[in-house]
Amino acid sequence: MKVGFYQSNPVFGKVKENIEQAVQDISGVSADLVVLPELFNSGYQFVSRQDVSALAEDIPAGKSCRAMMKLATALGMFLVFGLPEKEGNGLYNSAAVVGPEGFVGRYRKTHLFAEEKLFFNPGNTGFEVFDIGPAVIGVMICFDWLFPESARVLTLLGADIICHPANLVFPYCQKAMVTRSLENGVFTITANRVGTESRGEKDPLRFTGESQILDNEGHVLARLEEEDSGLAFCDIDPKQARNKSITAHNERLKDRRPEFYRLLSDNSREFDSV
Repeated sequence: MKVGFYQSNPVFGKVKENIEQAVQDISGVSADLVVLPELFNSGYQFVSRQDVSALAEDIPAGKSCRAMMKLATALGMFLVFGLPEKEGNGLYNSAAVVGPEGFVGRYRKTHLFAEEKLFFNPGNTGFEVFDIGPAVIGVMICFDWLFPESARVLTLLGADIICHPANLVFPYCQKAMVTRSLENGVFTITANRVGTESRGEKDPLRFTGESQILDNEGHVLARLEEEDSGLAFCDIDPKQARNKSITAHNERLKDRRPEFYRLLSDNSREFDSV
């Protein structure tokens, strides 16, 4: 299976141009799966909820999904990409999965980062996986990386590959994803963006690039530099992710002891910030 990512530098608010650039860049490639960044079509630094609403779209009827479904059909590949979504009065930081036969599914970001909490509704889809034939994929978005439960739930649901659209501004994630791949025995594809945004007299946001593909033991299979736009690909065997053995006596999932993890789901406890 040939998988890849697209590392881009979208211009805020230029949805049509950002989509056209992505379609142009991806059109010449041959792959089974390509992951694009979070909010690839809109840019990131919103200044109000109205700002989001003006750029948010229906999934899958909006122009961004229609364009990406057309591309996926023409190239015979699956695409995972982030975009602002509008449903009723709700605004979500979402990702869509499309393929050769059209729309596959969506995911709404569970863990909102920083000022996203002011502009987006918390995601309400929960974590899901999608069977795309040669692999089962799961989706998480950007800041979900900080919560190991995100990748673990997707793994327990059967994901071979975790697709991770992102707009990273901290330098930690790329290293942390090595652990996410290793502890879960899954492939991960982090598609980050590059460039800088500064809107509404806010401090500039600088995006860290370094999109990467990691194997099920945390090895880097492909990575771009911090400031480069473009695509990168590698061949993987997703079946490797189904072998969770670590030693002859240890297995990643069977060795878990959930009876001692109950605190993880105990919402009745309150925790003070340190």
